[in-house]
Amino acid sequence: MNNFFKYGEEVEGYDVRVVNEREARAGAGLLFAFGLLSLTNSVMLHNVIFTKYFITFFTFDFLIRVINPSYSPSLLIGRFFVRNQLPEYVGAAQKRFAWLIGLVLALPMFYLLVIDFAPNPIKVMICIICLVLLFSESAFSICFGCMIYNFINKKKSKNCPGGACEIRHIDKIQTFNLAQKIIVILFTLLITYGMYAYMTKVENKTLLMKKVTLMMMSEVELKALKEKQMQEEFDKADF
Repeated sequence: MNNFFKYGEEVEGYDVRVVNEREARAGAGLLFAFGLLSLTNSVMLHNVIFTKYFITFFTFDFLIRVINPSYSPSLLIGRFFVRNQLPEYVGAAQKRFAWLIGLVLALPMFYLLVIDFAPNPIKVMICIICLVLLFSESAFSICFGCMIYNFINKKKSKNCPGGACEIRHIDKIQTFNLAQKIIVILFTLLITYGMYAYMTKVENKTLLMKKVTLMMMSEVELKALKEKQMQEEFDKADF
């Protein structure tokens, strides 16, 4: 029973208890995928059933992570997929702090979306923050919670994801030449335009998303929309 409350694993060669960052990234990727599907269903289609199930799972999964990550469902599923990969050990203390931040974000969403359903833009923003944190960890191995832990903790962390805690120089393979910079900028602009087009062109079924769509429209698009609405009202008029 005492081993249950020992956070992280003891691994030879490491002077702190650790967790496997590869399964943490896999678990974050799984949660991000389902979280994005949940957000899309609730905000754009006004279907909250999947959201309620996801928020419930997310909350209890992070609660288990904070107590003992060895029994977290998402981490265990992630372990299954990366079981044949060489483990990447990172300090358990900073990961626990990061997952605690996730739990703090999840609790108000659980209450206001599952127990006492009362959606509003603030909870949508909290959900988006969670998705950004999950995506950053799964795609780039960037743990913002670990960075905060290292900033506020007098004793600097060891074994951060991607070796971010260790001071080192940037290798040539990590730099960008001019062509690579242009590719990154163009691709970023393309993604931004794609998101803009998606938000403004696809029909939305919730009041929140309709307001967001109007906010993102240009003056020409707003004028065309107003003229279209006036024409529809004129056509429906009974003379």
